Amino acid sequence: MSNFPEMEMDDRWIRSHRSPKNQVDEQLPYAFLVEEEYAASGNVENVATLFLTNKECPFRCLMCDLWKNTTDERVQKGSIPTQITYALARLPATKHIKLYNSGNFFDVKAIPPEDYKAIASLLEPFETVIVECHPKLINDSCLAFRDMIKGRLEVAIGLETAHPEVLDKLNKRMSLDDFRQSVGFLNDHGIRSRAFILLKPPFMTEQEGVYWAKRTIDFAFDAGVGCCVVIPTRAGNGAMDVLEAGGFFSKPSLDSLEEVLDYGIALGRGRVFADIWDLEIFADCPKCIDARKKRLETINLRQEPMPEIACECGLTGDFQRI
Repeated sequence: MSNFPEMEMDDRWIRSHRSPKNQVDEQLPYAFLVEEEYAASGNVENVATLFLTNKECPFRCLMCDLWKNTTDERVQKGSIPTQITYALARLPATKHIKLYNSGNFFDVKAIPPEDYKAIASLLEPFETVIVECHPKLINDSCLAFRDMIKGRLEVAIGLETAHPEVLDKLNKRMSLDDFRQSVGFLNDHGIRSRAFILLKPPFMTEQEGVYWAKRTIDFAFDAGVGCCVVIPTRAGNGAMDVLEAGGFFSKPSLDSLEEVLDYGIALGRGRVFADIWDLEIFADCPKCIDARKKRLETINLRQEPMPEIACECGLTGDFQRI
């Protein structure tokens, strides 16, 4: 494993390398869309995803770029329901919804608890409601919100990596025990959970990145999650660019993402998805990228293994293509 940088990568250092935030309107979500997902029911169904505008997350993780679309102050009461209303009026009807707020749904400085009832009312048509939250903020607020909504609640948690030293360096201010306890709390109260897992976070070689992504999937399922989402780590938030320039980070290969997804699917312990957003930046061969992206999309939707893509690019990473 690479040596860690000598500088302390704390909140102050991370913020010092940021670019200006994007202009956002607290009355509008900064993005919204509908996409297909293999649901817990075993069916492929449409999911509405709303990216809510709210106050920046207090946990300034080393690799995060979600702060770019946040406010500096808490949004006003009523702003979040207004955003949800705006998006739902412009999206087709779905059975499932994700409310992603660039941080923690149960952070009282992000989503005002006094808006819970209005939010719950808007969510009445949905069978599943998925929100995101840091383990340190998973508490009785989850139960209060669970009791307000008609559908099944699921919480997405950024586990990132099961490597304890690297996890500590990511400035997440959480431990593996924090994650395990949070998932246990959710399971005990009938709330599903999913884990976000980084493929090759900083301070890892390509081989280490693959190894630890697999071990992190194992850890997440052992803890009791029902779903894992593997996200290739990327630069672009300032801090990661500094680490990349210093030789402490390089983006993972598409080969590695394929290997980790294939591993997770073969386990058969729960749903495993590969994040294929902006997948082209991880590919070295322009000839096979479209076919390989389609393969990953198909595996995501079927949760079944598929043959590798043959390409004249030949031997790359851990995959041999002919």
